[in-house]
Amino acid sequence: MDSSVSNVAKNASRCDPGSSRPLAQRLGLTVHQSVLDRRLRAIERAFPSPTAKTMEEWLLDIANARDVRVVQRDNAPGDSFAPPDRETLSDEDLVVSICMLQRLDHPQMLRAAGQFISRGRLDVCRLIHAARRERAGVVLGEMARQALRVAPEHAVWQALAAAFPPSHALRSPVIHWQRLAWPTMHARGPNAARWELVR
Repeated sequence: MDSSVSNVAKNASRCDPGSSRPLAQRLGLTVHQSVLDRRLRAIERAFPSPTAKTMEEWLLDIANARDVRVVQRDNAPGDSFAPPDRETLSDEDLVVSICMLQRLDHPQMLRAAGQFISRGRLDVCRLIHAARRERAGVVLGEMARQALRVAPEHAVWQALAAAFPPSHALRSPVIHWQRLAWPTMHARGPNAARWELVR
């Protein structure tokens, strides 16, 4: 097994379904009527996940099906789920969908979005356009500033930080940088030698 895949599996966390409040409430922001959210509802009806009870669980099932596995959930559908292809729901729209302010406040979900971005394979212009349209830029911008603490030269995170500078005094941090990375341990001793973004 590829070492990066092994590391992801080893460090994967379970998605906590406990919060019933939207991310916007924790951050002290408001949500808007979303064109993408309406499209997601239609796609979900066409490509249902048999064990997903919420939009968040369904989005995570798609991310897992696309080999983003830093976060997984209990009662995952496995091979019984036929997810939408990328022509139906692009990776860029999937990332923005996870980061929208109306999503339930499950910080682990943002780790999945972070893994997509840290891989460096997304169309950055398309991602930024979608984030602006859906007002997810405040989340992606704050995530970018945290990720750049780990990898200051990462081009996609740099572009997101530049596109979405701080513009709101948030009630709570979006995410801590350690949620977007994993430690590489010293051969001797319990401390991390360095941190690397989850890819």
